[in-house]
Amino acid sequence: MRRFLGPVGPLMLSLALVGGLTACSSGEPAPAETEASLASSSAPVGAGSSGSGGGQAVSPWPPSVVVGGDEPQPNRGTVEVVREMPHDPELFTQGLEVADGQIYESTGTYGGSQVQRRPLDGGDVSVSVPMADREFGEGLALTPDTLWTLTWKNQVAHNRDPQTLEVREEVRYEGEGWGLCYDDEQLIMSNGSDQLTFRDPATFEPTGAVSVTAGGEPVPWINELECVNGSVLANVFMTNEIIRIDPATGVVTDIYDASHLQQPRPDHTDAVFNGIAALPDSENLLVTGKMWPTMYEVRLGA
Repeated sequence: MRRFLGPVGPLMLSLALVGGLTACSSGEPAPAETEASLASSSAPVGAGSSGSGGGQAVSPWPPSVVVGGDEPQPNRGTVEVVREMPHDPELFTQGLEVADGQIYESTGTYGGSQVQRRPLDGGDVSVSVPMADREFGEGLALTPDTLWTLTWKNQVAHNRDPQTLEVREEVRYEGEGWGLCYDDEQLIMSNGSDQLTFRDPATFEPTGAVSVTAGGEPVPWINELECVNGSVLANVFMTNEIIRIDPATGVVTDIYDASHLQQPRPDHTDAVFNGIAALPDSENLLVTGKMWPTMYEVRLGA
């Protein structure tokens, strides 16, 4: 997700005013210098503006997924590190995908968003395509013939050539764009709420939706997505948890604690856990965070 305001613009603005900090409104996207840190999937831990150092306010986001008392209760799982890999700490990670030995990664910030492809086994970036200065990049998903990328507030999805990463078509959608994945039949998209929207992989038209719940409690702030073996894995914004969702019901079946990854965290309020990619022909995942110097191959356990 972006950084700060988004669906909670009024709350964020109130907190910023109380703290004596400057924030922008949640209306039309502002220039990079004023709203670069105010995006949902990339929001800082505190209510202050983006930047390194201390002075963070109390976060309005719960530190973990709130689970209600209804059955079924989600299982609690672990995240086991299999290996560590280098990650460019300049990348403001929003979307992550692995296919055909290549890592696809989309990044955020106004004036700095890009989509890139690079070898999984290391080496230089193969292709990198910048987004427009007023577009804040979000999640991505790869179908057999298209790389789809989202924008935070522009309400535009990009249909890209998977090899050149160049935009072939722009498609409008309503609301904000956060995470995206493809389950071999349909696209699944998050918008920072508790809703997942199903979309046609060729036209991007919506075909349905489901509300996500844990123990009967709605789960908001659903962010980066990865479709894996009939389920949806998701980062929950501003937590260190991965949730597994049954897309047919919206029920969270598992919650995995990833708080031990990248410790200590980079000294930047935006350096949060974000990015999940399934590794082909493996049960393992590739995960990272915004501006993290490390990517992790991990295994989810009971």
